[in-house]
Amino acid sequence: MDIVIANESHFKYAQIICDTIAESAKVRGTGIAKRTPEYIMKRLQNGNAVIALDGDTFAGFCYIEVWGNKDFVANSGLIVHPDYRNQGLAKKIKKAVFELSRKKFPDAKIFGITTGLAVMKMNYELGYRPVTFSELTDDPDFWKGCQTCKNFDILTRTEQKMCLCTGMLYEPNEKKSEEKTASKKLNGKAFQRLKHIKETLFLKKKQKP
Repeated sequence: MDIVIANESHFKYAQIICDTIAESAKVRGTGIAKRTPEYIMKRLQNGNAVIALDGDTFAGFCYIEVWGNKDFVANSGLIVHPDYRNQGLAKKIKKAVFELSRKKFPDAKIFGITTGLAVMKMNYELGYRPVTFSELTDDPDFWKGCQTCKNFDILTRTEQKMCLCTGMLYEPNEKKSEEKTASKKLNGKAFQRLKHIKETLFLKKKQKP
């Protein structure tokens, strides 16, 4: 199984990607926005997607959307073909598209909205946290993408404040701050340990006749 950054050579998979997304929405009975082959091709063309292939057979997909002048990016359309489910593939695809997002847009906040508990768990493991919709992008084009979802009326009635989806957000600067604090604590402990060793050696040397 290969998970690669998508490009124009993968245009032939655009229709099956759309069909798989639509079929998944029907089976699960949850809100998944429909996508057209043209929409998918654009994401393939600009290198903002990853695709999983078993030889030449389509297995899974996820793409990146950029919002708010690159201040926000979303990992959307995570899908695994029915023939390849329950093998941990979704988690691998999610990790690959997350790493691609961090590489291409290192300062952007990465967010997503989902009704799936499995996706929520994957997001949490990557460092996302649950947030209110007000903390996500206010770009109207993002919310227009929800129009084909069966729950769009809920989003409209609440003035985009809430829906059945849960909003989740990864903030790179917040993560760096946490890592810096952890590093300081670790370095502080190392310093204290080294100081203790030196003091012990000094005392032993002083006690020698």
